[in-house]
Amino acid sequence: MNEDGKREEAGSGKREGEGIAALGRKVAGIDVGSKTHWVCAPAREGAGREIKVFGATTRELEGMAAWLLERGVESVALESTGVYWIPVHEVLEGRGLDVVLVDTRALARVPGRTKTDRRDCEWIQRLHSCGLLHGAFRPAEQVCMLRTLVRDKGVLVAEQADWVRRVQKSLEQMNVRVHRAVADLTGATGMALIRAIVNGERDARQLAKLRDPRCHKSREEIAEELTGHWREDHLFSLGQALKMYDAIQERIEAYEGAILRKLREMERDDCRGQEPPPLDRNKAKAIRKRGEEPLRQALYRASGEDLTSIDALGVETVQTVISEYGPDLSIFPTEKQFVQHTLLAPHRPTSGGKPVKKKKRRGSASNRVAAALRMAALSLRHSQTALGAYYRQMARHKGGDIAVFATARKLATLIYRTLRWGKNYVDEGAEAYEKRYREARIQRLRSIASELGYQLAPLAAQA
Repeated sequence: MNEDGKREEAGSGKREGEGIAALGRKVAGIDVGSKTHWVCAPAREGAGREIKVFGATTRELEGMAAWLLERGVESVALESTGVYWIPVHEVLEGRGLDVVLVDTRALARVPGRTKTDRRDCEWIQRLHSCGLLHGAFRPAEQVCMLRTLVRDKGVLVAEQADWVRRVQKSLEQMNVRVHRAVADLTGATGMALIRAIVNGERDARQLAKLRDPRCHKSREEIAEELTGHWREDHLFSLGQALKMYDAIQERIEAYEGAILRKLREMERDDCRGQEPPPLDRNKAKAIRKRGEEPLRQALYRASGEDLTSIDALGVETVQTVISEYGPDLSIFPTEKQFVQHTLLAPHRPTSGGKPVKKKKRRGSASNRVAAALRMAALSLRHSQTALGAYYRQMARHKGGDIAVFATARKLATLIYRTLRWGKNYVDEGAEAYEKRYREARIQRLRSIASELGYQLAPLAAQA
């Protein structure tokens, strides 16, 4: 026990929170730290509470779980401090305790309350016993393991993109314009050209022979773009960047294999061995071209629904949603609560009649899903679908930024309806959406004209 704890024990006066009526006694509170964890639990015998300090090692955490179970604790409120709460959560949950992960910043700022580790664990236990703490969303253990793999893979993909930029920089410095000769630097022709250059080929005409037959530019045009000067230091940097790109690609493939294995472990019994429903021909062709068909099938068997049937939702976007929330969305009673948790609910906080700037939450599951859905919504700009027509309608009236946000919110509602209630999405087409929108607009105008004492009539009837 530290000096603060000794002074508090020796102090006199009423303890904090004694005036609050407790609803349940079999609860505990933990103040999480990097080296020690302060635990407050009801006493084993009689009234009162006991406080004990445990270390951060696994043996200490096992001792903490045993100490709580000896006192009949059923639920534990755990402070979400950095990443230090993760091993505590996993050990306690593995021992059968109901662990509630809470953010106590809103309730910790109480005037007149001394801020110490001992007081914090007492305060958390008191609030939890009164039912004043709400746990943060945390998916099932299998989903958490899948989430770790998907997030780590995302980090590698970002790093690989950075090395692609370095490859392009080295080529630009030598005036070898591979990115002008081909549409995709990391495509089949682009990577073949880069590897040939690293292996020592300098003749632009020989390099142009590596052109894929599907390329739009001719060999002569490609050879013109690949004529440059071959400086030694830039060639060395190009070779090293290519090696880093290949090494990261190997790690990404390893993560993809681990993700597929984890999804197979999560397969539903009623979907085992089944094929997902057929997709639109163009979308199915694009998925097969990117090699994502096995992942699509695994996601379908794990969730029981094919979210890629929703327009604009690709396999990577579905993978992000399933890895962050899991296939079971029953923890959100309504779609509005799910949309709000994804940070896609339209809300502008105000104070004194003036808008307050919202603080961004970094690194949360909500931000990852919201970012993926906004990217998916952006791809609907020219889509001849109902969602594409909705995007363009919102963009005409509200602007592009609001259109992206509103369309991402609509995608979130479709995901909830599909996973929660099994409602399959059917695209009605852009023309049907536009017709329905015009009819609704005419109906509103008729209502307004009727309220003002007028009757709305088409121009053809007047003529």
